[in-house]
Amino acid sequence: MLTLARLGRYRIDAVLLLVALVWGGSYLAAKVLTEQASVGAVLALRFLVAALALLLIWALSRPRRPSRAELAVGVLLGLTQAAILWLETAGVAITSATNAGLIISLTIILTPILESVAARNWLPRSFFIAAVLAVVGVALLVSGNGFRAPNPGDLLVLAAAFVRALHVTMVGRLTRGGRSGRRPGTLIITLVQAIVGAVVFCAADAPGALQAIGTFGPAAWLGVLYLGLACSVFAFLAQTWAIRRSSAARASLLMGTEPVWAVLVGVSLGSESLGLAVVLGAGLIVTGTSWGQRVELRHRRSAPLQPAPQHPSPAVVGAELGGSVSPHRNS
Repeated sequence: MLTLARLGRYRIDAVLLLVALVWGGSYLAAKVLTEQASVGAVLALRFLVAALALLLIWALSRPRRPSRAELAVGVLLGLTQAAILWLETAGVAITSATNAGLIISLTIILTPILESVAARNWLPRSFFIAAVLAVVGVALLVSGNGFRAPNPGDLLVLAAAFVRALHVTMVGRLTRGGRSGRRPGTLIITLVQAIVGAVVFCAADAPGALQAIGTFGPAAWLGVLYLGLACSVFAFLAQTWAIRRSSAARASLLMGTEPVWAVLVGVSLGSESLGLAVVLGAGLIVTGTSWGQRVELRHRRSAPLQPAPQHPSPAVVGAELGGSVSPHRNS
């Protein structure tokens, strides 16, 4: 019989896997949109949609004025998230999708390293073995078109992997609450984060964004809504909510299954085919991820100074979000 604590853990893992699934579908949507508009314009519209939706949610959920700490955390996380998306997109434009897929997966290893340094508490060696196994799986998963010689685009994607690992670690460290015990509101932080992204990318390509608004058809706007609502509003809220109740290392490992979902979306919607290497790679990712989950959980439970995260009731979760709305209600 499952205990309440185990049910809560499964719920957190399910939310993180859903984030990976949603982000896996973003590649196809972004590819279609960038054929009709510039990358800066697409990202500007994505964050504008996200910011407007989050502003509406905040207004309907008994809004309160954000504290200085919440504003500072939201701006910092917004800048790092914008940097990740710009570095990834600029890198993929120069290098191959195969190289980019493998390099960005290094986040699975970089995140636990950064978190271990920040917490001064190293994860067991077996966790890193599991993470390497998952990265090898990613290499097989994306190797269908072959690898290219390293170029400046690979360095940009490597920088994106490092910033993503830093971002996930920061989410875990900055949203758990300070000495006062008060946790920053997830909804407020995510709203500020989206506003920062909208400002950055609108400033980068305002003419392109205005042109896209006038030329996009219904199909393109569906893609923008998917990127803005599913990949930004839901994913950012869910990621922050889950990481603060788990760990950055565990979240990175679960969200590292993103390439698996990207391949499945490509096969089901993009008429792509599956080869033996792809199937083997997906199997290694799932194996490494599940193994790493168990190692991380045992390590966290055995740490004397790091009590297991609490799993509050839906009412408490709603209060932390800044109102009665919960991002995992349908998960």
